[in-house]
Formats: sequence, structure tokens, C-alpha cells
Amino acid sequence: MFDLVLKGGRVIDPAQGLDARLDVAFADGKVAEVGPDLGAAKDTRDVGGLIVVPGLIDLHTHVYWGGTALGVDPDAYAKSSGLTTLIDAGSAGPGNMNGFRKHVIQPAEVRILPFLNISFAGIFAFSREVMVGECRDLALLNPRVCLAAAKEHADLVVGIKVRVGSTASGDSGIAPMEMALEVAEHAGLPLMTHLDAPPPYRSDVMPRMRNGDILTHCFRPFPNTPVAPGGAVREDVLAARERGVIFDIGHGGGSFGYETAMAMLKNSFLPDVISSDVHAISIDGPAYDLLTTMSKFLALGVPLPEVIRATTINPACSVRLEDRGTLRPGLLGDATVLTLEQGRFALTDVLGETLQAEQKLACRGIVLGGRWWHG
Repeated sequence: MFDLVLKGGRVIDPAQGLDARLDVAFADGKVAEVGPDLGAAKDTRDVGGLIVVPGLIDLHTHVYWGGTALGVDPDAYAKSSGLTTLIDAGSAGPGNMNGFRKHVIQPAEVRILPFLNISFAGIFAFSREVMVGECRDLALLNPRVCLAAAKEHADLVVGIKVRVGSTASGDSGIAPMEMALEVAEHAGLPLMTHLDAPPPYRSDVMPRMRNGDILTHCFRPFPNTPVAPGGAVREDVLAARERGVIFDIGHGGGSFGYETAMAMLKNSFLPDVISSDVHAISIDGPAYDLLTTMSKFLALGVPLPEVIRATTINPACSVRLEDRGTLRPGLLGDATVLTLEQGRFALTDVLGETLQAEQKLACRGIVLGGRWWHG
């Protein structure tokens, strides 16, 4: 007998090429079977008329709640947005990763895996009132210490994070990225790079990125936009994708613009990953959560299966997680139950431009570790 069966939903699992009305069964914390008319279970949930997808993964969050000013409560956020895995994008550095592990990651019910910030203190001064980039002072960056912390926490750390730009690195320019790259290379991990307004410039950042590295905020508005005058995709951006660089949305409070997105999509340049960059400011808008960010891409004409691909198997692969992102039997028993609400929804980008959408994704349930968790 199965522990749990979700019956009669529209199962969308891009990793397996599934888009059909099927049942999904779970046992012993794993996906047990996907197919029509599955047998008895201790817990059976009728999800007819709803959408069942692999547990959603938000690749760019900030959930070091209480230890950093920008952190949000991980379990509350996960339940509101249908998430089973949160990837924290460098909230903690070598100096406070122990606290993140003990006080947030271990007590949380939702799965949390962090990028380790190259800055010793992580993102320590991020609020509406106080904003100090953690890479402005190179004295806070010690590659040897960062590498040691990455090895110490190798069971959790999925990559190295660096933030560069006029806000994040100031007069330090590109140097923090060079340091972070060296750490990532020696740790055998991907580097996630945040780029805000110049300096440094996109043209300095893109050539340094390697196969498997992640550019977050990839559809940011001008300046440092990936779109050239006239609407074409910049050559250095195309070259980076050809090399295998991963392009992540990281919406946040200032990093996603419709003008950029429409130009990129017109050029058939879809993001590899759709993520929220939710933090203590952006959770109040315009990002709000991952489901809102996903809904913006639906409003821009991206098909639902591609939006699901960018929030399940693609983020899993980008941080080398082979145990999730799909409903393949034997993998983690995580799933998200969604609905497409119909109506009129105002969806706003970081510049205040608004799209009027006719549908919006909403969560109707979460399966975590083979058990009905929320909904």
C-alpha cells in the first residue's frame, strides 16, 4: 500500500516529457509510481482539475531569517508559494554559515541549500534604511577562509555567490568576482554572479563565466541589460550561453524588467531558471514570490510546461541535485499541486510597468518527503 496517492491531476513533468491526467503515488518518502488508476493508499487526495508538478525549486531566495536583515521565514514562504526546496543565494558567508545551519536550515521543515557568499559576513546590511554592499571592502573577502568553509559545509553548500556592481562592490569593481571564481574552481562548485548597475560592466563579467556558472538577474533593465540597442541579444551573452552559462531570472526588487524580457523572448532566448530573489523587501512587491514570477512569464507567452521546466528540473540540474526536480520513481517524494486562477491580475515589474494577466498560478497543496505537508 502506498503512503499517499494524488489522484486524477494533470501531471506536468518536463524532465520525463509528461503532460497527462495521471495519478502520483508516494511511499517511504520517495516517488513510488506515476500512472493511471493507481492502487490503495493510507492517504488519497483527489486533485482532479488541478496541476501536479515536481516539487518547485526556487533557485534564488534569502531565508537566513533573524541572522540577516534581508531574510524571510523559510517555511512560511515555502507554504505560500508551493516550494519544496529553497536555494539561498549567499545570505551567509564563512563567518556566519554555522549560525545559518544551526538556527535556520536544521530546524526548517522545507529543504534549504545555500550558496556560500565570498564575503566573510555574507549580506550583512540590506534594508530600506541601510544598504552596504558586502563586497565594497576587500578586507571582508578572504578566498582561503571561504574555501575552507565551503569544504566544511560541503554537505549543504551548492555553490559560491558573489555580488558585483556599483551597489554591491562599489570601488572594488570586478575583483570580488575574480576571488569568488578562484574559490569556486578549487571547490569544484558553480559560481552564481549578481550584477547590478555598473561598474563593473556586463562586458567585463560575461567572458569570465564558465560552463555551469550562473548569471542571476539575467533579464535586468538598463543599465547592464543583456539587450543591445535595436533589440538584439548582446554577443557576449550569446557566447556565454554557448559556453554553458546558466541564465537565472532572480526577479527581486530591482532586477526584472518587461522591456528586457520581451526583447529576450522575441529572440527566443528563454531563461534557464525562473526564480524570485525573495527577500525582506521584495516579498512585499514587486516579486512577491515564485508563483507570481512564474505567472509573469505565462503572461509574456511562455508555455506552462516551459515555466515548470524552469522551476523544477532546470534549477535542480544547475546546482547538481540529482534526487529532485522530477517525479521519477525512487527520487525524493516532493510535489506541488497548482491551479491556474482565472481573472484580471495586475503583474508589475521593478520599473513599475504593469501587465494585465488573465491567469495566475496559485498553490493548492505541497507534498514533502512523500507526505501531504500543506494545502
